Amino acid sequence: MDLTELTGAILAYGEICDHCLGRMVGKRSFGLTNDQRGRALRISYYLARNEPYRPHEDTCWICLDFFDGTGEWADRVAAALEGIECATFLIGTRIPPLMAESEEMVWSDLSLTHAEPLKSEINREVGKAVAERTGKEADLLRPDVVVILDPVSGTIEVQVSAVFFSGRYRKLERGIPQTHWDCRACRGKGCERCGFTGKQYADSVEELIGRPVVEMFDAEGAVLHGAGREDIDARMIGTGRPFVMEVVAPRRRTVDLRSVEQDVNTRAAGRVEVALTGWSRREDVETIKSDKAHKKYRILVEIDGPLSFSELESALEALKGVTIEQRTPQRVVHRRADKVRERKVLEIEAVGSEDTRFVIEVTGEAGLYIKELISGDSGRTRPSLAGVLGKPARVTQLDVLQVRGSAEE
Repeated sequence: MDLTELTGAILAYGEICDHCLGRMVGKRSFGLTNDQRGRALRISYYLARNEPYRPHEDTCWICLDFFDGTGEWADRVAAALEGIECATFLIGTRIPPLMAESEEMVWSDLSLTHAEPLKSEINREVGKAVAERTGKEADLLRPDVVVILDPVSGTIEVQVSAVFFSGRYRKLERGIPQTHWDCRACRGKGCERCGFTGKQYADSVEELIGRPVVEMFDAEGAVLHGAGREDIDARMIGTGRPFVMEVVAPRRRTVDLRSVEQDVNTRAAGRVEVALTGWSRREDVETIKSDKAHKKYRILVEIDGPLSFSELESALEALKGVTIEQRTPQRVVHRRADKVRERKVLEIEAVGSEDTRFVIEVTGEAGLYIKELISGDSGRTRPSLAGVLGKPARVTQLDVLQVRGSAEE
């Protein structure tokens, strides 16, 4: 079927605009818009048949003359982007099923292999008009803002892409969880027990960092993605824990990270402090979550019965370099799979004593439960310090000194 015959077959379906006519061969030739392709096909068709030229006049049966309103849609998008800092954007469209079925019927009936979908044409044409009005650039890969058009409802939806930055945090106060915990009694709904806040703990590391971030970026929220997490009753000191902060729907994007760092450290002084290292990407969240970071701890250990420092050193030597079998600890088995894990003790040594307790530093593979390494957890962790000594032992205080990722090995 040549182009003249093809054009006639398409026109036979009903009134069709130049945009939709041109889309039927949208992947043929270059340097033309689909509107130009359609007009050329229509003119060529009537020239070849030596018939009076009949332009598109009635409503297009496929797009319902959507393209007559391209400028109006672009004006609305431009207005919606006012007040949102962005250099790039992307247009998306929710195509009604009937429109999609109409064009797909033509493709199938006429075995068209060079057609372009209506969605692509709308996104491109409205996108070009928005770029002209705003001076912003379309970006198919990493747009600052995505704008979704809905031809049926006549509405537009603005989705502001998140901003990410990375750093390390130090938690200087015990009793603070890494992220928000819903109240156990009301599951976040708010009750007398939680003071109708819906929170189990008044603050979290995520909130202490996130509140200034939300204000400075004029954002809807902030989500902390950490390289693991410390227990609530532990401090994270030393070099700090790596994290990526996801700033949700920011209306400001170019914020000075040094100012963010200073504001967080001032407002969370004595509780949490951060050292920001730079801007990140969404991919970095997965990287930091999957990185199997070794961790170094300083723990205060209480042991029942008399024990000399040299006896403790001998017992610790028996654990150094050993692979530990740990069944999920009793304290967390309610929220984690009950299974046996193998983790290695890389380094362990006694570095001092405090009153009747000993100060021990331990470096272990990612996922090693330190409290259970000491106590044995009623036999669920083997070997353990308590097992080697033959007497009860427990961690009374724990600090994380270092979180070392694979890039630092």
